[in-house]
Amino acid sequence: MTTTRANTDVKRSDELGGPMPDETAHPRGHEVIVRAARKRYGTLEALAGIDLEIGAGQFTVLLGPSGSGKSTLIRGIAGIERFDSGSIHFDSKVISEGAKHLAPERRDLAMVFQDYALWPHLTVRQNVAYALRRRHLVTADARNRVIETLDRVGLAGKADSYPHELSGGQQQRVALARALVGRPALLLFDEPLSNLDADLRERLRVEISTLTRESGATALYITHDQAEAFALADDIGVLRNGKLEQRGTPEEIFRHPATPFVAGFTGLAGSFSGQAAGERNGYWSVRVGEHELRCTAAGGIDVGTFVDLLIRPTAATLEIDASDGSQLAGDRIDLIPGVVVDIAYRGRGYDHVIETAYGRLASVFDVRPWTRGRSCFVRLDADGCLAFPAACTGK
Repeated sequence: MTTTRANTDVKRSDELGGPMPDETAHPRGHEVIVRAARKRYGTLEALAGIDLEIGAGQFTVLLGPSGSGKSTLIRGIAGIERFDSGSIHFDSKVISEGAKHLAPERRDLAMVFQDYALWPHLTVRQNVAYALRRRHLVTADARNRVIETLDRVGLAGKADSYPHELSGGQQQRVALARALVGRPALLLFDEPLSNLDADLRERLRVEISTLTRESGATALYITHDQAEAFALADDIGVLRNGKLEQRGTPEEIFRHPATPFVAGFTGLAGSFSGQAAGERNGYWSVRVGEHELRCTAAGGIDVGTFVDLLIRPTAATLEIDASDGSQLAGDRIDLIPGVVVDIAYRGRGYDHVIETAYGRLASVFDVRPWTRGRSCFVRLDADGCLAFPAACTGK
């Protein structure tokens, strides 16, 4: 949930950072503990009692669609928003609870915004140095640290340029340098890559991952992009309607989604409806029309349960042309016949859209292009087929 920023960049710049940490201490991130966080905007419940714990030095990504509450949560942790109820602790220190609300500049954190939030009248060097100047650190060491930090993000040669002279990717690197230069215990990222094109997003994602982990800071990053979340995170929290739907490592979220929403939001090729026929060797068999497909039970099912079979793109592969079905005798389990209706070149190969009698499958990959209109079989891997009781998906 993104709120209106009621104040200008003057106030927002004052919210970037906090007291300088002990320069002789080994960098250590905050342990962040949020309990029962609630926030309403009129009749809209942006946060519905969220609990969240982030270990010191951990890189956590909150993933969710627009309106899921991720922006409200991260802005509350930053101190830009106040929760209606609930508490925030950094390590054992109370940051926000009841009437107590520590000012953003006293939380030893820095935030990287989606829209860069740079001072247009200051040079790159001055924008980055501001994070130190407002902490009353204007020594020669501070000036050296600014240049060193700019060098780490590849902008030492742009130190005397102004923001309007930089590309979007360069401006976001300045914002990243400004966040890192003060060596805060907590780094917050509010969808920092969403305004950049695909190539710049990937390059800056690598820099954010590398530099943040090198800093030793705890990181909380929000995004609606599941590929970005999986690439960055030590662990992921999936948000929906102000609630934390699931928390786990990227592998856990992808392989064992707790709900159909989590499965759908983290990537599906399509879905079929069927009926559970039985379990064997850790997999369930599901009858889909005249075909039998093996799958992983993602919800409680029994023999006879009507299920929705949610299929990951990685589970689907193209097989022998259906016109030569004799080659498949005795090996028809996990196969669905279909027709290629579209194809898209993806550099490493081709994504196909396959029309079947039971529904459409998208993003079916093959290194070879299959002709539009060609008959085929799609083989489905049981580990990438997730069966939920039909009632769970609302069908």
